[in-house]
Amino acid sequence: MTDALRLGVIGVGDVAQRDYLPEIGRLEPEAVVVAVAGAGERRVREVAERLGVDAHVGYASLLGAHDVDAVLNLTPAQLHEEVNAAAIGAGKHIYSEKPLTMTADAARALGERAAERGLVLAAAPSVMVFPQIGMVFEQLRTGRLGPPVAAAGAAFGGVPPWEGFASDPRPYFAKGVGPLVDIGVYPLHALTGILGPARRVAAFGRRTRGSFEVADGPARGTHVPVVEDDLSLLTLELASGVLASVLSSFATAAGSAPELEVLCEKGAIACSLLDPGSPVSVGDGADRKELTVAAERADGPDHILGVRNFVRSVQGLEPLFITAAHAAHVLDVIEAARTSAADRRFVDVPDHGWSPPGRWIAADG
Repeated sequence: MTDALRLGVIGVGDVAQRDYLPEIGRLEPEAVVVAVAGAGERRVREVAERLGVDAHVGYASLLGAHDVDAVLNLTPAQLHEEVNAAAIGAGKHIYSEKPLTMTADAARALGERAAERGLVLAAAPSVMVFPQIGMVFEQLRTGRLGPPVAAAGAAFGGVPPWEGFASDPRPYFAKGVGPLVDIGVYPLHALTGILGPARRVAAFGRRTRGSFEVADGPARGTHVPVVEDDLSLLTLELASGVLASVLSSFATAAGSAPELEVLCEKGAIACSLLDPGSPVSVGDGADRKELTVAAERADGPDHILGVRNFVRSVQGLEPLFITAAHAAHVLDVIEAARTSAADRRFVDVPDHGWSPPGRWIAADG
């Protein structure tokens, strides 16, 4: 039997405590958390005591621990590249929350460094191992719906101030982040992962407010400047010929349309990206079926599936499906979209040779 992979968690803020740590026990016996690290000593020690693991103030101490085999980087977006690079330098396998880095070139460079050292580098979001995305792929692969022609994705993060948010929200509205990077990556990863790489983009962006004040929680009273656009709309031309749109928003209530829909010649298929409890809807024009998703988590995005894929990849049990190369391609799309919105023109997405694994290619049948 393979020994349990010993995990260190860097970052114990809202994302860690809402989405990862409550579900982390599902990794056993394949992996177990042995240490946590964060910038704030009181919170780190509270989390460590609750989990019964070692506490480290600052990530450097955890990376130096000999009983940590691999790291989950759950820090704010602006720290991801720094922490990921340090983890690779320390010889640790790493799973990183999105974005992997702040630029596409940096993501590719980080992937190359990890590969040179024989380390696994996994990059969230984990949509490509979500069961509903696998069901969409399988339905498309049957060919019953005909070839994909168009697609749409959407992601809604809620209008601030985010009531009940357990951390400082400023990093989400800071330069280089905003909804496109924080949540728009879900539909971007799903669309490109299922239908193939993007080749051209036209984009629009809007900043609907200049700032807001946090109303409650640990950051109550904090003034939050909205630096990046809090609303963005992308139109993509994929290499397969499929045309797709992606809406990401911190400025509106959630819409009623599905978060992901693929329109084919003979029918359409749709699913939620973030709610694994929602069914996958398949229709051929005359009939529509609701297919139950075999979900392990009742609600919210199931990031533990991505961590499990990471763990099993480190152990040599399965291929890695949430790769740095895919994350870099999505960052290429985002950078092209920003140029498009600023210059008001179509922008080509650089072709660095990435394509989804054969398991996911659906556009060409």
